[in-house]
Amino acid sequence: AGAMFLYLCPSGPERWHENYPLAKGDEQSPVEINSKDVQHDPALGSWHASYDPGAAKIILNTGRTCRVVFDDTADRSVLRGGPLTDTYRLRQLHLHWGSADGHGSEHVIDGVKYAAELHMVHWNPKYGNFAAALKQPDGVAVVGIFLKVGKNPKPEMKRILEEIENIKTKGKEAPFQQFDPSILFPKSRDYWSYHGSFTTPPCEECIVWILLREPIEVSSDQMAKLRSLSKNNENEPMSPLVDNWRPPQPLKGRIVRSSFK
Repeated sequence: AGAMFLYLCPSGPERWHENYPLAKGDEQSPVEINSKDVQHDPALGSWHASYDPGAAKIILNTGRTCRVVFDDTADRSVLRGGPLTDTYRLRQLHLHWGSADGHGSEHVIDGVKYAAELHMVHWNPKYGNFAAALKQPDGVAVVGIFLKVGKNPKPEMKRILEEIENIKTKGKEAPFQQFDPSILFPKSRDYWSYHGSFTTPPCEECIVWILLREPIEVSSDQMAKLRSLSKNNENEPMSPLVDNWRPPQPLKGRIVRSSFK
């Protein structure tokens, strides 16, 4: 609970390292991506996701994000290709968003912040379980998708946002069945890749990032719906769950590669 509290209070991300020394590590996320410093890598091929809609289980309000959880006991929903040498299993997806449409994403592209960022978290089953994967540099693969506010909201986010009513307060969950998260992918498969970390404590440096270049569109109303979640329990005063993003961390010599020119 300590981390949760730290996470959303004024002594937030700048002080995580006091309890989680790794937060000051050399391979932290998110980062700011500057096109001029990105290296196009022709060896970065296309990535492929094959997701079983039946693997979706529940949606919940953790008090710091909205999360959809998937059955990862077998290779039902997997990610492969791109920068990955193994097949990874989808475990959960969650979002980071701002208090207004002009910010909220964790990664920043050439100075641009998006309204939100969606993370699809996969782990490498060769390590046996999720906890063990967190201790390996190639233990986890996250597909990051930017959400921008536009005139033509894609219907894809609708399913997640429809459930918000049922998980208004921290700790609430609702069944979330028959959902294929691949509908959330943009048309373009172009991506940036680098090695980094979880963006919440303890900030383990175990992630191969696949950050999609093309954002998906949501409406301002849809964003407002996310902000109607409370980071407090049912019996506590409503406190809007917003600005659950971590600011960019230093690259410290890392190179961001791109699959596109």
